[in-house]
Amino acid sequence: MSSAFPAARSSPADEPRLDFVACASPAGLHRMAYWEWGDPDNDRVLVCVHGLTRTGRDFDPLARALDREYRVVCPDIVGRGRSDWLIDPNAYVIPQYVADLVTLVARLKPARLDWVGTSMGGLIGLGLAGMAAVSPVLRPDRGSWGLGAAADVPLGRMVFNDIGPALDVGGLVRIGEYVGQDLRFDRFEQAVDYVRAVSAGFGPHDAAGWAALTEHVFVERDGCWVKHYDLRLAQPFALQTSETAVAAETLLWQAWEHLSVPSLILRGSQSDILTRDTARLMTERNPRARLVEFDGVGHAPTLRAADQIASVRDFLLAP
Repeated sequence: MSSAFPAARSSPADEPRLDFVACASPAGLHRMAYWEWGDPDNDRVLVCVHGLTRTGRDFDPLARALDREYRVVCPDIVGRGRSDWLIDPNAYVIPQYVADLVTLVARLKPARLDWVGTSMGGLIGLGLAGMAAVSPVLRPDRGSWGLGAAADVPLGRMVFNDIGPALDVGGLVRIGEYVGQDLRFDRFEQAVDYVRAVSAGFGPHDAAGWAALTEHVFVERDGCWVKHYDLRLAQPFALQTSETAVAAETLLWQAWEHLSVPSLILRGSQSDILTRDTARLMTERNPRARLVEFDGVGHAPTLRAADQIASVRDFLLAP
């Protein structure tokens, strides 16, 4: 099912390239959109994956800061942005997203792959790393991922933006209720006011910043500004139980402990998703990880502020 939304509002200059890759689900094929910055022939690739209800355009400022060193690729995860919508909403789950990203990485054929994942994007990256630890098709071999004949991808560094292996089923249910709300605004400015009101965790931004954080997540359709994503994203949250959350958390911790590449954990000091105790435990259970916190921010740092961009850039480009 295609989202069939019109092109997003954008400035005419300094824009990324838009492309699509065909991915498979049990119900058939769907297209995943991705935004690309930098030299398309650069085989040093940085994949940036957004949070639950966001899009790949969240990473525009970070991509501009890194597109000389990297081919920066920022997908719209299926059901969001310019990507198709799934026929079966129960497929809006991390394993499907991991499978889609494997397809994308195989197309990109990087000589080295680095990763930035915000919230859900971090879980996708951790799921991919967990797959690498156990799968005969996608497996680590001295820091590389073997993608069969498609690619042999050396994994470089990973950034986990305000997310960790600990899951809270109550929080998942709460998020599910919020995600499924159908909102419509007559004017774009009303959508900006809404995003500012519900996104206090993003930290302080000026008027232009809030507009930029809104322009790709509310789109104009039939004379109204509506959410960019398939509201049926909320349905899998209703199926969560304490047992499934515990099982998923166990697998995520195992993946984290076996992650063999340098990792950077970013945390908003006021985050209610990545607690301080969980972040501390992550550094204890994986000595290759280090933690950076940002004051005055909750869930999640938007990677638009200069200090946030500098932290990511310095980590990725360090010798």
